Amino acid sequence: MNYQIEKNGNPFEIKEKKLQKGKWARVITFLMLLFFSIFALVPFYFMLVSSFKPGSELIRYGINLKLQPEIMSLKNYFLLFTGKEGIYLHWYKNSVLITFFQTLVAVFLSAAVGYGLAIYRFRGRNLIFITVLIVMMVPIEILMLPLYELIVRLRIIDTYAGVILPFAVPPFAVFFFRQYALGLPRDLLDAGRIDGCSEYGIYFKIMMPLMKPAFGAIIILQAMFSWNSLVWPLIALRSNEHMTLPIGLSSLITPYGHNYDMLMAGAVLSVLPIIIIYILNQKAFISGLTIGAIKE
Repeated sequence: MNYQIEKNGNPFEIKEKKLQKGKWARVITFLMLLFFSIFALVPFYFMLVSSFKPGSELIRYGINLKLQPEIMSLKNYFLLFTGKEGIYLHWYKNSVLITFFQTLVAVFLSAAVGYGLAIYRFRGRNLIFITVLIVMMVPIEILMLPLYELIVRLRIIDTYAGVILPFAVPPFAVFFFRQYALGLPRDLLDAGRIDGCSEYGIYFKIMMPLMKPAFGAIIILQAMFSWNSLVWPLIALRSNEHMTLPIGLSSLITPYGHNYDMLMAGAVLSVLPIIIIYILNQKAFISGLTIGAIKE
């Protein structure tokens, strides 16, 4: 017995060593995550501090971490909403509307397409999926000219529809929903059909709750894409009335003047909607896959 303990070691000591190793692993992981978090948040700190400084200070000393309470004020934020620069609020409204409707349409349609490609078997299904993959590989810049010609012929140039409709069914979202729907339990489909539920009822009442984590992820990604989009709105929109926030902020930097102070203030406010969208959808990542199968 003693020989066996000496050979294998004291089980209590082995357990204690494992717990200590796990503790150090957690500490190292925490320190690494803390380092990367600080590394990611430093640019936002630069931007926030610079938004309270006058433009002359930014041009003279550049963007830095130094806090200067004697020169910091809310003047930049005040100028965004008043006077000549008061159009910022209009840019903000346009971006909110376009992001909301583009995200709503893209998520609803891509979820339906991805679900159909994963669940139903029909002629041409693989061809459609291969087409989706090919479109994903094509750089978006190559599609700008044909898309522009399309919205001109449809007479939706310089409208919200001209920005939203060409990207109503994003291929990445279709691919994501299709891969997610492949893992859904097929037994629930048969159970719904036996209970007399229609295919639409099965999708909306059973499968959509199961796809909640996928919806949460795509809503965040699509909203970020729509909110930060610059090139396509710049092509599709012409008038100042329909200008979006990224276009408006980029117009503050011109060959004749650089409004870095208002640019920083506008950039700080532009981050808020994405943060709100993330907070509202973060629970979807950890929701259970069986939520739609539980009868309350």
